Amino acid sequence: MPKLLWEPSKEKIQRSNMRRFMRFVNETHGYDCQSYNALYEWSVNNIADFWADVWRFVDIRSSRNRSEVIDDARKMPGARWFAGARLNVAENLLRYRDDATAIIFNGENRDCERMSYAELYGAVARLAGAMKEAGVGVNDRVAGFMPNIPETVTAMLAAASLGAAWSSCSPDFGVKGVLDRFGQIKPKLLFTADGYFYSGKRYDSLGVVSEILQKISSVEKVVVVPYTDPEPNIGELPNAVMYGDFISSKPAPELEFAQLPFEHPLYIMYSSGTTGLPKCMVQSAGGVLVNHLKELVLHTDLKREDRIFYFTTCGWMMWNWLVSSLAVGATIVLYDGHPFYPDAGTLWELAEQEKITVFGTSAGYLAALEKSGLKPAVKFDLSPLRTILSTGSPLSAEGFEFVYRDIKRDVQLSSISGGTDLNGCFALGNPMGPVYAGELQCRGLGMKVEAFDENGEPVINRQGELVCTAPFPSMPIYFWDDPDNSKYLSAYFKKYPDVWRHGDYIEINERGGVVIYGRSDATLNPGGVRIGTAEIYRQVEKLEEIEDSIAIGQDWKNDVRVVLFVKVAHGQALTDELKEKIRRTIRKNSSPRHVPAKIIDVPEIPYTLNMKKVELAVKRTVQKKPVPNKDALRNPDVLRHYAGLKELEEN
Repeated sequence: MPKLLWEPSKEKIQRSNMRRFMRFVNETHGYDCQSYNALYEWSVNNIADFWADVWRFVDIRSSRNRSEVIDDARKMPGARWFAGARLNVAENLLRYRDDATAIIFNGENRDCERMSYAELYGAVARLAGAMKEAGVGVNDRVAGFMPNIPETVTAMLAAASLGAAWSSCSPDFGVKGVLDRFGQIKPKLLFTADGYFYSGKRYDSLGVVSEILQKISSVEKVVVVPYTDPEPNIGELPNAVMYGDFISSKPAPELEFAQLPFEHPLYIMYSSGTTGLPKCMVQSAGGVLVNHLKELVLHTDLKREDRIFYFTTCGWMMWNWLVSSLAVGATIVLYDGHPFYPDAGTLWELAEQEKITVFGTSAGYLAALEKSGLKPAVKFDLSPLRTILSTGSPLSAEGFEFVYRDIKRDVQLSSISGGTDLNGCFALGNPMGPVYAGELQCRGLGMKVEAFDENGEPVINRQGELVCTAPFPSMPIYFWDDPDNSKYLSAYFKKYPDVWRHGDYIEINERGGVVIYGRSDATLNPGGVRIGTAEIYRQVEKLEEIEDSIAIGQDWKNDVRVVLFVKVAHGQALTDELKEKIRRTIRKNSSPRHVPAKIIDVPEIPYTLNMKKVELAVKRTVQKKPVPNKDALRNPDVLRHYAGLKELEEN
């Protein structure tokens, strides 16, 4: 039984949006639901009623009502949602137009900036007018090669107000990484900053943009935001204009929000691209909106008085998720830069200063924070903080305990998991429920998530494939340049027809809690027993001598042996004694099957641009196979350290 770390008070439960929604469902349907698990079961067995209730409860604004919620709840993929409805996402995110603070921005080498809801509405209105004059309209694509700054939010909202699809990459993407993405979707307008700051250094973006424009002829205008230089030289960029010159200086007109179908394209998101050209996932305006608001309002318990922060770039779906908080009227807090610059307390100083109530980050950040030795609970006043969110990779049980020991005792720690594909979560937080170490609190309402065993049967208290057996509105509507849907079907429905296979390896327990064991395509099979890599990382993260690690399965003598690569902490060495300590820790806390046959020292661990470990790239390198699309990696050069290792040719 995992360790119980936190429980909400009765008062907190009664005041939660989840409890209010439960009462709403009971009153609407004459139901007598009194627990989250009962509400969950009702939601997945009454798909149409559930999503209709969410629509009403979160007050989605639409100019025309739907004729039906879903045409066939048994059809996946291909179910049609909210047919007949007409709405605009930007109109929903800009429903508040008062003097309350909409955006707080902090960044390296930048003074704090604040923007009220009235100011945000005015900026979006002026920018949308300028974009319309530039010829942007329904079904065009607008791209952002931008830092996480207020102008990025403004540009996205302006594009959405006109019915254009928004797509973004963070400015640390290389030329090929951007071309692999924007080159496929052919944007008409490109927003960029002149550069960005990271770890105390200034990086230029205009040189990269110049190279990009040579290959993407569809871009008719480039709008440059002066971020690192108040007067950047844009003379070398064709059709470039400064943001201040482009945005209308006239008083803000009344925004005319294009009224569009539920399934109208809003975002084009990208797969990591580590196995080939990134897949361009086109996501619907209505699907993203209703799902984000379900997650924010119900599962995150977000209210107007909240200040919500997520450490993210504009190339990660958590940015899109964070921005949807505007529909609740909450204040979103943006940060751009290195989370440990100038020191490990940077983000917690921000949390104290801005009285952040919901703090979102990655499991990798929390692990690095623990190794830094900083104890935010001692150094900072975090009394307003009520929720910490963690995603990106599985958070270990020890990571959970670190949060409650050294950050804050009275806080809801919501480890959440989903993906870019659905722009949301399959498993996440429940403000009415307890928090157990290493466990995601619940499956998301309306998401019929199961763990399938090797025979394709749902199992409880056993590890299996994460699948979703009923449709949900934020499924991609299609992949770009996939006219026969073959890429789409292959990505999710190849293994189990009519069932979404997500690619994670999970366990669902009898309480409804979920444990993530890593990507199913990276699971290890020594002796035919399936092992999630996260089970190994959880143990290695405990050791102060180890900074980072990555595990693969190596084909060896008609079997598979576990190989663990470790990056040792500064001042440490991978001695025989340390190797034995690693093996002993894994054997004691996991099983003998998890113990690596080989432990090898490497200078760095490869990650994608979205900071996910890439076991498959390491495995292909070890197997002397080519690694496709290395530009999808943040640090592709490190793979050379995994090639031709003599240790891997030995018993």
